[in-house]
Amino acid sequence: MSRATRILVVDDDPALRDLLGAYLTDLGFVVDLACDGAQMRRAMARDWPDAIVLDLMLPGDDGLALIRALRAQQGPAASIPILMLSARGEEIDRIVGLEVGADDYLAKPFSPRELLARLRALVRRAQAAGPTTQDQDYRFDAYRVDLAARRVLKNDADVGLSGAEFDLLRVFIERPNRMLTRDLLLDLLKGYERDPYDRTVDLRVARLRRKIEPDPANPVFIRTVRGEGYLFNPRGAAP
Repeated sequence: MSRATRILVVDDDPALRDLLGAYLTDLGFVVDLACDGAQMRRAMARDWPDAIVLDLMLPGDDGLALIRALRAQQGPAASIPILMLSARGEEIDRIVGLEVGADDYLAKPFSPRELLARLRALVRRAQAAGPTTQDQDYRFDAYRVDLAARRVLKNDADVGLSGAEFDLLRVFIERPNRMLTRDLLLDLLKGYERDPYDRTVDLRVARLRRKIEPDPANPVFIRTVRGEGYLFNPRGAAP
């Protein structure tokens, strides 16, 4: 029997925290609750979650600081899916959250059903059974991509991709030298109804380029196809 999916909810609003805990528990998830960064770290020390629902505005270390700290670690903390919540719906909050390593963003107030859909999409991608490529390892230039462990190494050093960044790289790896539109990438990455003006793909591409491109301002692996989308060229030269 497979174990239940474990979700860590971190929010300083006790009513919302308890509501999400009860809602997700009724749906079969194992749920841990935390009100701040200290409780979050203690919960993660006891049991590693499959995903984190993390409020942006927290006492002490805010959500952005906690995301940065997780993504700076080696190992599974760098790739655990994070759904960020915020009572502030400004676009800049969402952009900053995605830039520092959140996998998705949901503005308060929100429908619990939408949170569930987004959370399931994140967990499903992270727990996908087996790579679709033939080999567990994929290599390009100085990089080795361990598809089973969801790690990217450059000269044996962990590059430290977030879960969202790894998902995007994997989509590219499975479709080399093909122009992929933003809409197609969103469909492959998200899998739920989305805003037609969603900039998630562009933000993820920018983050991924900063980690794997020799010069992110002049990318050679993930090329922009003007007005269309992106193309992954593992050779780093014109296909």
